[in-house]
Amino acid sequence: MIARIILTLVLLALLGPADAQQFGPAQFAIKDDDGDPMSNHSLSADQMAQVAGLPGLVDVGGPKGDVTLYQFYDLNCPFCKEAAADVDALIRGDRTLRLVFVPYPVLSAQSIEAARVELALRELSTPQKFLEFHRKIYGGRGLIDGNRALAVAQMLGFDRKKIIETANTKRVTDTMTTHAKIGSALKLVATPAYVVQGAAILGHPGLEPLRTLVASVRKCKAVVC
Repeated sequence: MIARIILTLVLLALLGPADAQQFGPAQFAIKDDDGDPMSNHSLSADQMAQVAGLPGLVDVGGPKGDVTLYQFYDLNCPFCKEAAADVDALIRGDRTLRLVFVPYPVLSAQSIEAARVELALRELSTPQKFLEFHRKIYGGRGLIDGNRALAVAQMLGFDRKKIIETANTKRVTDTMTTHAKIGSALKLVATPAYVVQGAAILGHPGLEPLRTLVASVRKCKAVVC
């Protein structure tokens, strides 16, 4: 599964190439769709509350869903792009799941530029329009920077000037800073990362394992029953 995650930029220089030992022992018996163990660790109630209280969250599933799944992602993480199709299928097939996107631009300056546009769109549009942007930007190829994100937003009918004005506000900067601080404090050292029911999962397990996690939370209020 290590081949399907990317270390965050904050730790990349210190840790070098990723290997399983860097993430510590898995605390829950979670496997990916190949049957390999997923790196994960537990989160306290206070830590879960920190995630729930983050600014700049985008609910793209049912806002009153019975299970809440947070995805921390970087637009330039190739495995986040790979995960996007599975996440899309997950929410399309589960109307009572609350899926929450957490922009987590930690890999490059270009990621930060693009995240500014994303967070501006969050203020200027609906969650469904944000999701449409998310789908379209992942549908292309190459590096995702501010200009590319702006081009996709304009394609969807947004005013370029308004986006730029909003993207460059202090509140957007503060939101990204908060996401980075909390993500680091919670040891989300890889993208994508998922947070659900007291667990942090590093990497993308695949569609069916995500469905299994959600089903377990519904059944016994834990990621593994």
